[in-house]
Parts: sequence; structure tokens; C-alpha cells
Amino acid sequence: MSTPNHAGIGMTSARTRDRLVQRLRDQGIHDLRVLERIRGLPRHIFVDEALASRAYEDTALPIGWGQTISQPYIVARMTQALLSGGLPGKVLEVGFGCGYQTAVLAPFAEKIFSIERVEPLVAPTRERLKELQVRNVKLKHGDGMKGWPTQAPFDGIIVAAAPLAVPDALLNQLAIGGRLVVPVGPDGQQQLLRITRRENGMHREMLGAVSFVPLLAGVTGS
Repeated sequence: MSTPNHAGIGMTSARTRDRLVQRLRDQGIHDLRVLERIRGLPRHIFVDEALASRAYEDTALPIGWGQTISQPYIVARMTQALLSGGLPGKVLEVGFGCGYQTAVLAPFAEKIFSIERVEPLVAPTRERLKELQVRNVKLKHGDGMKGWPTQAPFDGIIVAAAPLAVPDALLNQLAIGGRLVVPVGPDGQQQLLRITRRENGMHREMLGAVSFVPLLAGVTGS
């Protein structure tokens, strides 16, 4: 990340990243590991060059095909929620998009299995993660509603789009002690949930209101 492309200039500089991290602190992000990862990660390479100057604003940005790169606060909040019970071994990510959430989470998991339904996003994200030397992630074009049964159970599951109800397939692929972080509900009424699988059932916590694109079944090639 020491190359000029990664270091950034002007609106992508270290000072700009510091301001973003301070904003996240002010909004309640307290996990120093997450804050430092976001500080060091070049968010501007995850968006179109025309949007690079806005990469360190605390806002979602379009990445094409009706998808967005999530607001840094939301990425930090979801990562912090997933890590709160300890570092996960195996993680499932549903909806990797441009790979920003994937890259934020990568240092804190042994292995990440990540699914994206929009096929044109897969190859660029694979190249981006390779450029960042993120080597513990396996990407797949597929239906995130179904999870990744052949790799289950997972110690953590993180979902970057909102179903109307939590898919049973994802709950069934959660290991005992595992945590699922997912936005749930219709547009304008979504809540971020953390669901922990215990020996005697599922423990659900509501973490607050959020706004995500809907989680859709199936796949698309364009």
C-alpha cells in the first residue's frame, strides 16, 4: 500500500483518512483494530477514478450495476459487531460488491468465503484484492441467499444487503457460538441485527436503524 496509487494525494491523503477515522470514533466506533484498518486501507481504489476525491467521505458511493460501496461507518459498525465475541476462524460474506468490506475484515479472519450475485463485479474485485495482497479470501459468483453450504459451518456471517427476513440457509450455516450480522427489513424500516447461535437457540440483538439495497435471490450476469 505504499505505492503512489495506494497512498493517494489531495482528497485521498493521510490527513483526509485521519479525519474519517475521527468521525467514526465520534459516532461510537471504538475497536482500534477496525479503525486502524480503515485508516490504512486505500478506499479510493475501490471506486471509479471520477469518485476518488469523495472516497474518504463517510458516505455510500455507486459502483455500478445498481450497487454501492457501503458508508465507512456502516462497514466499521458491522465489522466491530462481528468481532465483538472474538476473532472468527471461517467467515461467510454475502454481497462483496467492490470488495471494500472484504478487505476491511480480511486481517481479522482466518478465511473468508465471499459471494456476489452480480457477475461483472467479481473479476475486478478479485484483481483489487490481489493488488492489496489479501490472500485469505475466496470469491464466488452465486446466490447469497443460499450461503455456501460446502464450506459451512461459519464462525461469522456478514451480509451487505437487506433481506425481508433472515434466510434460513444462513442461520443453518452458522456454527455454535458463531455470529451473523445482517440488515433486515423493507426499505425505510431496516434494522441491523446480530444473531449469535447458542446451544439452546438463536440470540438476537438489534443494533439500530440502517439503509441497504435489498438482498435478492438468484444471480445476474450483467
